This record gives sequence, structure tokens and C-alpha cells, in this order.
Amino acid sequence: MSLESGSGVGSVDSLSDTFYPLYRRLFDDDSDFVANLETKLAEARMPQTVEIYLSRSLAVGVLVGGALWLVGLLLGWLLVQILFADGAPLFLNLPVGEQTAQLLNTLKIPFIVIVTGLVFGSIGFGMGFGSMVARPYLTADARKREINVLLSDSVSFMYALSVGGLNQLEILEAMAKAEDTYGEVAREFQSIVLETQYFDTDYRTAVRNQALQTPSDELSQFLTDMLSIINSGGDMEGFLEDQKEKQMRTSKQEQEMVLETLELFGEMFMTLSLFPLLLIIILVIMSMLGEAQTMLLYGTVYGLIPLIGAGFLVLVSTVVQDEVGDGYLEAGDGELQSAAESSRMFDLGLVENYTGRGSIFDRIKDREGTYETMELLRQPHLFFRDHPLAVLAVTVPATVVLLGFSVAANFAPLSLDGMIANPVRGTFFWFYVPLYVNFLPLMIFREWNVRSRNGITNKLSDNLRKLSSANDTGMTLLESIKVVSETSSGKLADEFETMYAKVNYGTSLRTALREFNNKYHIPRLARTVKLISKAQEASSQITSVLTTAAQASENQDDILRDRKSRTRMQVVIIIMTYMTLLGVMAILKIKFLDVMAGLASQASGSGGGGGAGGGQFGGNVDTDLLTLLFFHAVTLQAVISGFIAGYIRDVSIMAGVKFAVVLPTFALVVFLFI
Repeated sequence: MSLESGSGVGSVDSLSDTFYPLYRRLFDDDSDFVANLETKLAEARMPQTVEIYLSRSLAVGVLVGGALWLVGLLLGWLLVQILFADGAPLFLNLPVGEQTAQLLNTLKIPFIVIVTGLVFGSIGFGMGFGSMVARPYLTADARKREINVLLSDSVSFMYALSVGGLNQLEILEAMAKAEDTYGEVAREFQSIVLETQYFDTDYRTAVRNQALQTPSDELSQFLTDMLSIINSGGDMEGFLEDQKEKQMRTSKQEQEMVLETLELFGEMFMTLSLFPLLLIIILVIMSMLGEAQTMLLYGTVYGLIPLIGAGFLVLVSTVVQDEVGDGYLEAGDGELQSAAESSRMFDLGLVENYTGRGSIFDRIKDREGTYETMELLRQPHLFFRDHPLAVLAVTVPATVVLLGFSVAANFAPLSLDGMIANPVRGTFFWFYVPLYVNFLPLMIFREWNVRSRNGITNKLSDNLRKLSSANDTGMTLLESIKVVSETSSGKLADEFETMYAKVNYGTSLRTALREFNNKYHIPRLARTVKLISKAQEASSQITSVLTTAAQASENQDDILRDRKSRTRMQVVIIIMTYMTLLGVMAILKIKFLDVMAGLASQASGSGGGGGAGGGQFGGNVDTDLLTLLFFHAVTLQAVISGFIAGYIRDVSIMAGVKFAVVLPTFALVVFLFI
């Protein structure tokens, strides 16, 4: 929790001061708990002392506990009013004397109320205090994961700088300034640079201190090894080259461990997703035996199935690492960033930097806004390709209008009885129409966006190798770009040609590289462009740097190729498990529910003794309701399985949209014909 100016910070500080004596009474400064929390605060980069943080945590715990204590008192009083409205029976119905019975009856109601309040208060204190204490641990763990993911590319970047002729201090400073590309790794080096600048610490001591404070064991070991090279005056370039190879191998090994864990999770999901099916079958049989289980069926379909899917999605997200960074490179000192490079959807570009300085800039902004709007209306498909989620701004209102027409035409039932009477039609208009109207355009534009960006990364490694070979012959980097654009094909070659033309018309090569990167804003591309643009500032002969960039890109290609190959089987398992679930539900509907409904109707029509027995066995089963629940169960399972399959395959929720459209369609088609 960072400190901010204002009255809110004053109240927070006063709370910390108020509960500081309680901290001194409860905690020992030399205890392991306090020491570990202090370490995690440093690793999480939370600028607070452990004393102030624990005092504030105690304050939060007491406030939340007090609020829940009052809730517990109220619930205890309501519990007494409901259960003991006609008099309070004795505890455990033990035989006691009349005076003892009166005393127990007198004390029992206050006892229940107070105990309920204390239980809720304790839970509230545990939630408030525990969440505050857990926050540094979670933040430090998140930083550790990001550092480990980016460390391989960061070491390659440092090696490229070393090859370019930068000394040790310049490498540290350049690494600290690369926050837009290397995220948490750059922030670790920022701590080293800031300590040397503002605390009069030599950089060797600063590196040693950061090696002790970083949450990543891999980065700590790297800094320790680098410190030994610095102290001994060894070959820094050779050290970084060895570390580059080591980190690439380490990243592949970590990816292998993640994929093995995902295989285990795929088998777990296959088992867990079948549990609701078995439970539904058991509840249906119990209902046929006369035990009404309607609420449990509702809970299984609308509660248990989504809960299992959401829990499994959270479980997978703790193992796989999302793509780090947004892929945008920031403009350097003295450079201006155009609208096409901005990460904001409706940024008007350079004029935003001058708005308010004069009326002419305000008029330019208005005309630029009009121009951008007309361009969007003239080519909306390109805008939605670049921003797929923006299509929901069009499809959501269209969905509301279509639902309104469906209700007005009596296609979409407004009551539960109407939904039970027409389960497929009602579900189609209330669920499938919004699903198709929103997800189909989103799927199309998202896949178009992915394919457009893959057109750059698919040939990135090969073109970097060509650049390296051309540069090795003595050509400058710009001349190498021209040669590669003329001898290659594809989207990346076209972009190289565009870069060459921009530089010929006066744009610096660094700016042209940044504009090219920000057009596609792919994180791995951003790290490659950052490496090349930084190295070319020192020299145009950067063959080894380009070779390093090609190796890093090939390493990423190998990891992605292995990931797609290994996760393909997990996606197949999830889809086949869902198809099994759909098939069992369809057979249960045709061969079980319809048959039992026919037997029940025959029994009620015959009026005989045997018919009475048959009617008693299946008479309590509402086949229309069960059909609705079966259909909704397979539909919900289809959507959940689709998003899980997409997330496992591409580590993106949006990647599951195509599965979430296709799989429910199978359920719709099956239930239309049964």
C-alpha cells in the first residue's frame, strides 16, 4: 500500500500510530514472522517498515473484525428469536434442578448471542489481518514469476550492450531504463542505480544488496556471479554470453515442467467435469424413487458446474505465465510518440502534447478527432481487427434489441414455466442469440488480429539471421534491412521496406524501429527491437547482436512450438470429455426420461394395480424440467470447457471464444433432434 498525499494518508498513519502499542505487545522484532515479513516487503517493493505495516494490518483486522462482530451479534439474536421463540430448552436436555434450570435458561440466550458475535469477530479479524499479511507474499511471488520469465531476454539484452562496447556501469543504467520492455527485471536494476546515485554507495555493494533483496533465486544467482566477475576484473562479455546460453536452457526446462503440470491438470479436469454428470444421474434416480431433489439439481447445474470450471481456471492460471508486458516501446528523450504508437485506443497523437497551449492546437485537436472518426467509420473492420474487444460496443446493444424483439414476439419466455415448456427454444433466445451475436464477431476479429501479428513473428527468426549475415559482410544495419526486404517475402519484409523508406525521408532508424514495433505491440517483438535499437546507437556493425536476437527469437519459437504440441492433447482431452458428457446426457434423455414418462402415462391411464405401481415409481419425475436442466448443464459445460481449452492452449481467455462458440452449438443441434 503506497503512501499518497492527502487526508486519507493521514488517517491511515493515525491508525498505524494508534495500533503501534498493540504491535509492540504482540510481536517480537527478532521473531521469524516479523523477519520474514520484512523480507517480503522488500521483495514486493512496498516502501513501508515492518512495524508500520503490521500496525496497519492489526488496525484493518480490528476494524473488519468489529464490523463482523456486530453482524454476528445480530445473527445470534435472530437465531434465538427463530429457534427459541417458544421458550429456551435446557442444554442437552440434562436433568438438573429447578434453580439451575432457571439460571441456564437465563444465561443461554445471551451466551448464544455473544458466542456468535465472537466467532464472526474472530473470522473478520483473521480475514482483515490475514489478507494484509498475505499481500506482500503474493506480490513478491508475482514479481518472482515475471522476473524468471524475462531473465533470459534480459541477459541477452545485457550481452548485446556489452558487445556494443558499453562498460559495466552503462550496462546497468541501460538495463534500468528498459522498464517498458523488461518490466520487473529493469526495476531490480533501477534499485541498483538509484542506490549508487542517491546513497553514495559503490555499485559493487549495490549489486550485492540487490542480490539479497530480489525475490527471484535465479536473478540473485546471476547478480552474485556477475559481482564475482566485477570484483575479479574478468571478461564481462564472455560471462554474459555464457549466462545467455544458460538462461535459454533454463527457460526451456521451466517450460517443460509447466507442460507436465498441465498434463496432470488435464487429467484432473476430465475427472472433475464428470462428477456433476454422476451427481445428476443419482439425483434423478432418487427423484424417481419419491425423494424430491429439485433444489439439489438446480444447485448442481447452476452452481457446481460453473464453480468447478472457475476453480480449475484459477488453478491453471497459477501455473502458466501470461505474456509479460503490453509490447509497446516508449519514446526516448526528445522524441514524440504518434497516435499509431500509443497504447490508448483513442489517442489523437502529437497534438495531445500541445493541447491547451493555444487556440490553434485546440482546433487541430478537434479536426484530428473528426478525421480519426471518419477513418474509423470508413474502415471499421480494421479498427476492430486492431481492437477486437471494441466490437462488443456494437454487439451488446444489438443483443439488447434482439432480446427485446424476441420477448415482444413471445419467442423468449419470461417465466420459469414457459422455459420448462419450451426448453430449447427459450434457451436459444435467452442464451444462444446473445452468445452468437457477441462471440462470433469477437472470435472473427480476434483470430484476424492473431493471424496478422503471427505474420510478423513467424518469419522473425529467419529474417534476423539474414540481417546478421548481411551485416557481417560490412553493410550497415539500414542497408541490411533493405537487402532483406528485397530478398524476402511476407508481412515482415514489407515492414522492413517501409522502415527503409521512412529513414530515407528523414526519420531516424531508432524511431522507425519503434513505430514498427508499436504498430503490432507484441511483447517478444518489443524485446527484440529494443535490443537492436539500443545496440545500433553504438555501431552499425552489430552482427553478434543480431545473432543473439535471432537465438533468443528461435528459443521463443521452440518454446511455443513445444507448448502447442503438448497442449494439443490437453485440448483434445477436454473436448472429448465434453462430447462424452453430451452423449451421456442425450442417451439419458432419450432412453431414460422419455421411456419413464411413457410408462408413467400408461400407468395413470390403465388404473390397474400394476399401473399404480408403475405410476408410483416414476410419477414424481418432471421430465420437462429435467430436460431443461440437462440442456442447461451441457450448455454451461460447453462454454466453461471452451474457455479452459483456449486458456491452456494460448494462455488467453479470449483464445477460448472460438471453442465457446463451437462446443455449445453441438449441444444445441443434439437437443434440437432428440
